[in-house]
Amino acid sequence: MSQPPDISDIAIVIPVFNQVHYTRQCVESLNRAGVADAQIFIVNNGSTDGTREFLDARPGLHTIHNEVNRGCGGAWSQGAAAAQATWTVLLNNDVLVPANFFQNLKKFAVENKMAVVSPAMCEGDCDYEWQSYAAEFMQKMPTVRRHRVAHGVCFMVQRRVFEAIGYFDDDMKLGGYEDDEFFRRARRAGFPMATTGAAFLHHFGMVTQKSMKSEQVMAKVLARRAYYRKKSGQTWLSRKWVQQRDRFRGWRWRTTEKKQFGHTLKERRVAGSWEFY
Repeated sequence: MSQPPDISDIAIVIPVFNQVHYTRQCVESLNRAGVADAQIFIVNNGSTDGTREFLDARPGLHTIHNEVNRGCGGAWSQGAAAAQATWTVLLNNDVLVPANFFQNLKKFAVENKMAVVSPAMCEGDCDYEWQSYAAEFMQKMPTVRRHRVAHGVCFMVQRRVFEAIGYFDDDMKLGGYEDDEFFRRARRAGFPMATTGAAFLHHFGMVTQKSMKSEQVMAKVLARRAYYRKKSGQTWLSRKWVQQRDRFRGWRWRTTEKKQFGHTLKERRVAGSWEFY
């Protein structure tokens, strides 16, 4: 039996803004998965809820305190530049990772010569035995992948990608599209990427979605989307083509995965029920 890959060359970068409860859960989850505090870089974007005190009480963590919120792109860049790791994992704070998560993610990337990799995930309510579910999922789904796509909840980047295309766009007007902008540049530069079933995490996720219900917030989201589309040179025709392609591709992935394995690489728990997408 082959030895699991060494994960000492992996750094985890987590931008945080308040939500100290989720940050604490996330760090504890990382520790249980075999990640040392010295591998974790947390960028605190001006939190006011006790996050700073929690981080300062964990001197083994690498902590960057920003006096103001520099956004996700700015925080990602700060953390990745500070880490200078062979592999950098950009991670949301509202996630839980199981045992063997990082070993499996790196193994998939190395064996398949991937430069950017995201794991499978379940979003929403954590009302199921997520650790045993994750173990069963990863054992069943290691060969399943979605080519040329990754997601901002969690993605691992090989250092050569940063060396070739730079870090993340810290334009605050992007507000939520920093991941997509980075993935576009990586694909244009020829770096292979994929989402893999070899690794699985739970993403609470709905925390952010529930906070975006008001018309005022939605208006800001729509304005940022329009700004990003213009900045990235997306025309109406190109967007429509991509939307149609993604609709078909998503349907094909979801249908094939569910039929063959009873799972999909993106799942959701809502009110005790499973959704697959």
